[in-house]
Amino acid sequence: MNRTPTVIEMNEILLVITNLPDAPSAEKLARQLVEARAAACVNQLAPCTSTYRWQGNIETATEVPLLIKTTPDAYPRLEKLIRAAHPYELPEIIAVPVTAGLPAYLDWVNGQTTTSED
Repeated sequence: MNRTPTVIEMNEILLVITNLPDAPSAEKLARQLVEARAAACVNQLAPCTSTYRWQGNIETATEVPLLIKTTPDAYPRLEKLIRAAHPYELPEIIAVPVTAGLPAYLDWVNGQTTTSED
């Protein structure tokens, strides 16, 4: 059986990851990103424990991860908003390209992050 796979263009959608120190700051940032149309959807995950080296010391902290769905066009706006609102001196902001997904969902992400400026 030959099936034609659904092909999604590389870098059409991004999954951005960041961590915040607590649930209220994570929820506030998530709402800001969606209201600004910098993100279509933000998942606030359960608190996790992060271990990292910072300024020469090994640190451990409880953090709240956010999974943010956006597009390359909206990414600069998203990064600017995260940097402005984030309480950390050096926030984690990692963008991972989505290489496949449900086409209707990916179209929805695109539509939700489009502004008149794009």
